[in-house]
Amino acid sequence: MSDHNQLVARNVRRYRRERGLSLGELARRSGLSKQTLSKIEQGVGNPTVETLSLLGAALDVSMPRLLTEWGTPVFVQRNHEGEWIDSDGWSQRILDGIYGSGHVRTLVLRLERGPKEPKIINAHSPGTLHHLYVITGKLRAGPVSEPVDLAAGDFVRFPGDIPHRYICLSERVVAHMVTTVPQTRQVGPIVTSGGKPA
Repeated sequence: MSDHNQLVARNVRRYRRERGLSLGELARRSGLSKQTLSKIEQGVGNPTVETLSLLGAALDVSMPRLLTEWGTPVFVQRNHEGEWIDSDGWSQRILDGIYGSGHVRTLVLRLERGPKEPKIINAHSPGTLHHLYVITGKLRAGPVSEPVDLAAGDFVRFPGDIPHRYICLSERVVAHMVTTVPQTRQVGPIVTSGGKPA
């Protein structure tokens, strides 16, 4: 499977789910067969320019957006996939690496199963990422359109700039969470009396 096919698969699946469309409804709107759409969403199809154009029109997005990494894909590292690296007197398991500058918030999250369905958390600032490591319990977390079931020792990174939620799958959950928000310019350039930026 090529990286481009996987990129198109992620985007088509994400846009379809965000719009609440079934595969059958997308097939009806685009004029493509369900089998073709299924292959595209699995990353095993090889869509032509015409196919991408039909999909873009059916999903109400431009074709270039189907070919561009939009947001950040959900990244999961299961407990058994983690690799511990031994050093002198200690060991470390690297969960993820993100580069850039901005605001970073680190916290421990405690959740308990309640009688009410957990509410949906609104999208945060563009580029926000949540990095979640489950310490105890079981949890469903991630974008509303692409949630992931997690157990103790599992790690997930997912975009926080789209609606997302956390649902307890056990009585209690304790997780370590880091939220990263890219740095944004808060004040415009200082203009001198000559009308030019300082």
